[in-house]
Amino acid sequence: MIARIVIYLILIIVLSDLYIDIHYFRKRYHVSWWLRLLWWLPCIGMVIYTCAMASIQNFAPDNLTWLNTYLFLLGMFVGPKAIFALTSFLGSIVRKYIIRTNRNWGHYIGVLLGCFAFGVFVYGLTYGISDIRIRHVNLYFKDLPKSFEGYRVVHVSDLHLGTFDGWRSKILKVEMDSIEKQKPDLICFTGDLQNIRPEEVERMSSFIRQPMKGTVSVLGNHDYTEYIKGDKREKAAQEERLVNAERKVLGWTLLRNQNICITSPKKESIYICGTENDGKPPFPNHSDYKKATQGIAPNSFIIMLQHDPSAWKRSILPKTTAQLTLSGHTHGGQMQLFGWRPTSVRQYEDYGVYEQDGRFLNVTAGLGGLVPFRINMPNEITVITLHIKK
Repeated sequence: MIARIVIYLILIIVLSDLYIDIHYFRKRYHVSWWLRLLWWLPCIGMVIYTCAMASIQNFAPDNLTWLNTYLFLLGMFVGPKAIFALTSFLGSIVRKYIIRTNRNWGHYIGVLLGCFAFGVFVYGLTYGISDIRIRHVNLYFKDLPKSFEGYRVVHVSDLHLGTFDGWRSKILKVEMDSIEKQKPDLICFTGDLQNIRPEEVERMSSFIRQPMKGTVSVLGNHDYTEYIKGDKREKAAQEERLVNAERKVLGWTLLRNQNICITSPKKESIYICGTENDGKPPFPNHSDYKKATQGIAPNSFIIMLQHDPSAWKRSILPKTTAQLTLSGHTHGGQMQLFGWRPTSVRQYEDYGVYEQDGRFLNVTAGLGGLVPFRINMPNEITVITLHIKK
């Protein structure tokens, strides 16, 4: 994770301190060399920490405390300093070349923005990651069997259970209580149960076993072995261990390019199809839609479970007749500002309900994340009620 952007991180860490040292400690206040050395010691420590994190073979360390501590230090100290240095630098350019003033107003703007960023970061790490929203969605279909009018599906995704180990387990407990209170007809989970390794699921299984009993699930990109280094045998063993955790420890119905039929007391049926992750690089694609829909009669009502919402237009609409697709993966960007989300840059269908020719996609913000941080994008449980369109 850190290795992908290590150069950019080191530049941000060093350049912000270098700017403050040159423009303030040397030129303005003439701080002594030993005080300046004290100023540089945390910077040196952060560079060493960054290099250590980048040297980890896996996508993230097995003990996420190291990653969370690193991100905490970045957000609390490096981020505000970088914002101040940037605005001060821009202010000096404006003062020198555009609007000649006696003061560099970038200093004051930088202090305000740095304090604001500090506050936002603290909020996102505490209240933001603890907030939970129940989103209710009513969808209408012409071909929904009559006995499934009012059928309630709870859509859950992206638990990333390892993130809840420790004090955050109380957040997971509240999330599970919220799911139980919905009393749904069906719970669907659309992938990313773990962060890196299946030990997370085994360790946290007691929290979710009963509340999510009877869940139908698929795998997400984090549920494969893409994020750990090892030989083929080790990777296969890790993947099989997660599959066993879902099927035997949790008692879920895990669909791997498969489908199940749900029949009402009136002998009417709908199908739940689950495909393996269908992502664009660098995310894995193990999907097989022909296999997943095998044995389903024409004109049947199909709910498709697919972790990656980018597959909806690319694969699901042209290759299947699924009337409703449930996806996760994006976490809604984990932050939202005036309707804009970081994930909306990569793709249009990144959060919420989308419709094309009477066929729907729901993308949920999920209930967790590798990085425990959210701003205006709470952990989410989606309750979808199916209706017949008249």
